[in-house]
Amino acid sequence: MALIEVRHVDKSYPGRHGIMMIMQDISFEVADSDFLAIVGPSGCGKSTLLRLIQGLDHTTAGEIRFRDRPVAGVVPGMAMVFQNFALYPWLTVQQNVAFGVEAMGWDAPRVRTAVERYISVTGLVGFEEAYPRELSGGMRQRVGLARALAVEPAVLLMDEPFSSLDPLTAEGLREEVLQLWREPQLPPDAVLLVTHNIEEAILLADRVLVLSHRPAHVLAEVRIDLPRPRDRKSEAFYELTDRVYSLITEGPNPPAGALPKSEALPSPPGSRPP
Repeated sequence: MALIEVRHVDKSYPGRHGIMMIMQDISFEVADSDFLAIVGPSGCGKSTLLRLIQGLDHTTAGEIRFRDRPVAGVVPGMAMVFQNFALYPWLTVQQNVAFGVEAMGWDAPRVRTAVERYISVTGLVGFEEAYPRELSGGMRQRVGLARALAVEPAVLLMDEPFSSLDPLTAEGLREEVLQLWREPQLPPDAVLLVTHNIEEAILLADRVLVLSHRPAHVLAEVRIDLPRPRDRKSEAFYELTDRVYSLITEGPNPPAGALPKSEALPSPPGSRPP
């Protein structure tokens, strides 16, 4: 049984000039032990889709199910890591990590155990009493990750979590997320990542769901059958990157007579091996 089922989902909002359709007929599943990345053009509704899945917003049509139950509100079995950290500046690291588990009504010993465990797991030991303003971007994102993991979610939703970090910090955190996901004694069971970075999606995910321009629909699902750790300089990695890039820019069926990709469009920046 799938952990998440997205069935024929539409989402629209009223706009100044009528109804604005964000996405149409989106369908896919997320299974146990799955790592799914969602990519697509800017503004196609990737972040909106995550909000729908967690129950922070409602579909216009279609249905989303978690563990075979309709998502009708915020789902306790999921947690989200945001692009902008979303920390409370007046709370310490320890208090930020504790916020979610306290909101769930856990007793004090269980809260303390969870906070200590995930502060340790995410490399925050020694920073418990620090405030967000005293931390680097990478450390603040670790706090956001620890807070999400502390509620021990079955599914970790990640909304472009590395996009505001410098490349070295982002690379380190990507590896840590992979290690957490692959550790059977730690949550989550599955990860759903939204990213605009195609290389990042192929580095991390088992599958990449490619969305079209708005109103978004699913162009393709690309399976990433590369062994980990993945070599971004390999020909296989480049071919997958080029395939996803081409789907986003040209769609699944380029028009007849279109120029070859190498003539019509630039290659994905930084992806071709030397």
